[in-house]
Amino acid sequence: MSDSSDKSGNSSTPPEKSTVILLIGDIGDVTWRMFIPTIGLALGGVYLDNQMNTGPWLMLTGAIFGAVIAGILVKKQLQRVTTK
Repeated sequence: MSDSSDKSGNSSTPPEKSTVILLIGDIGDVTWRMFIPTIGLALGGVYLDNQMNTGPWLMLTGAIFGAVIAGILVKKQLQRVTTK
C-alpha cells in the first residue's frame, strides 16, 4: 500500500524531497513579498495617524501602497519563475 493508484490503475509517486523543499521556499518567498509591505506600511500609517491625529487615513493609504508594492514584487517573482 505504499503507492496510491488512480482510477485507471496507474500508480502515482510522491514528488522528490528537493521539489517539496523548493515549493515551500517559494511559498515563503511569496508570503513575505505580500505581507511585509502591506502590514509594514499599514502599521507605519497607524503610528503616523496617532502622532498627527489624522484618523484612519494614513493607515489606509499605507495599506493601499503596501498592496501595490506587494503586487509589483509578486509580479516580478512570477516573471522570474516563468522565464526559467
